[in-house]
Amino acid sequence: QDRGYINFNVDSTQVSITPNKKDIYLTINISEGEQYKVREVRLSGEMVVPAEQLFPGFQINAGDVFSRKKVTETVTRISDSLGNEGYAFANVNTVPDIDEKTREVDLTFFVDPGKRVYVRRVNFAGNSKTRDEVLRQELRQMEGGWFSAAKVERSRTRLQRLGFFQEVNIETPAVPDTTDQVDVDYSVTEQPSGSISAGLGFSQTSGLILNGSITQNNFLGSGRRLSLALNNSTVTRLFSFSYTNPYYTVDGISRGFGAFSRKTNARSANIADYTTDTLGGNISYGFPVSEFNSVNFTVEAESLKLDVSSFASLQIQDFIVQHGEDFKSLGLTTSFAHDTRNRRIFPSEGGLRRISLETKVPGSELEYYKATLVLQQYVPLTRLFTFHGKIDVGYGDGYGDFDEMPFFKNFFAGGVRSVRGYQDFTLGPRDSRNRPIGGNFKTTSRMEIQFPPPFMTETKAVRLSLFYDAGNVFAGAEDWVVSDIRMAVGLGATWLSPVGPLAVSVAQPFNNQSGDRVQQFQFTLGAGF
Repeated sequence: QDRGYINFNVDSTQVSITPNKKDIYLTINISEGEQYKVREVRLSGEMVVPAEQLFPGFQINAGDVFSRKKVTETVTRISDSLGNEGYAFANVNTVPDIDEKTREVDLTFFVDPGKRVYVRRVNFAGNSKTRDEVLRQELRQMEGGWFSAAKVERSRTRLQRLGFFQEVNIETPAVPDTTDQVDVDYSVTEQPSGSISAGLGFSQTSGLILNGSITQNNFLGSGRRLSLALNNSTVTRLFSFSYTNPYYTVDGISRGFGAFSRKTNARSANIADYTTDTLGGNISYGFPVSEFNSVNFTVEAESLKLDVSSFASLQIQDFIVQHGEDFKSLGLTTSFAHDTRNRRIFPSEGGLRRISLETKVPGSELEYYKATLVLQQYVPLTRLFTFHGKIDVGYGDGYGDFDEMPFFKNFFAGGVRSVRGYQDFTLGPRDSRNRPIGGNFKTTSRMEIQFPPPFMTETKAVRLSLFYDAGNVFAGAEDWVVSDIRMAVGLGATWLSPVGPLAVSVAQPFNNQSGDRVQQFQFTLGAGF
């Protein structure tokens, strides 16, 4: 009947056994009838919502081949539209009028909206650690307002995105002795939202990593985030502290601040021969513009000391001669994000669009700017398989006394976090000693199919992926050439282990050139990804 055979019928069935009694014959006698098309589609009944608002949801229209599936989908769309306007108990019935002569059918969707329903109370259960007011900050369905199925579902998604709960379930029971009121009950299953860890990690770039951290994303059940971390490896020695209050105001404005001390040995990271020692602090504010859009402002003060050896490249030595080795600067970063992902960790649908601009305030001892654009999309293919696409573009330059971006602020690519199959940070321009030095322009992209491991389909901590990565770094945007794009295909895995995220990939690079540092197997444990 989904193909227009509205009078399709199963006339009879017959079952018989084969002579050797090992198999059976099943015979089904059917009559298809004639194929019918839709002549007219009408709405009837009490129209509490303008018909113009309902027609866009129709999945079947005049001239289409009749389809029972599309009729059912249309009924669901009409019911959902009415439910979003408060008519939670609306009934929509389909009345077909079949013309046997012309083999056409008229469809009438009869609407009985019932009474408009209000939400009496919103209740929570299972949140033994998280305060009720934290959950209520995420609600879009308010008490005393008209019931909206879309707002109830959006509230559930926002609760899931907090990262405090394994699952969030909804029930909307009718209030006893009333015909126009319901309660909305959210039942949550809490999961650990903080960690205290000390241990060892390893990555092919950073080598042995000694790390310790205290992280609480739901500090004292308030929804505030607190982090204190120590990381010590052959590449980076880092101490950092950060605190964020996502509910700084009742309007959803967030405020955070942090401080850090970081020493980076670039040579140990396969980059040019220099070391940076940085001390800094920052304060940030986030402003929700709409349901899915937000703007963030960060002010950061930074003191950076540059240390280079006598074996440094000519580019680095020239920079030191011209600008010195010690820099104090004040920077401002502004970003805009459009985020529709259903979860922050292993999303299965939605997308992220983020553009940011980092610039040093004029008069600082460093003067440059960096702009980045990140586009991500998640498309559910089946219940288990998700398509993920990502594009990451960055451009920067110097201004004032700086003809170009300082080399230690350059963009880099290669490795598990960008283009797998190539050694970390090694793609792009080289200095006079043939060491990677990064560039002012970066383009990377990836396409992958993500899925849970076989026989572990319900796990939320592991994802496998079949991927295609592409990208490179260039001295400037004018140097971008498609033939210089490096590419790789392969298999990746990410595990949120007790000692930190483990990212593993096996890749086959192609379009690689002589001198590229190919690394087919890559992994990192105990560091962010």
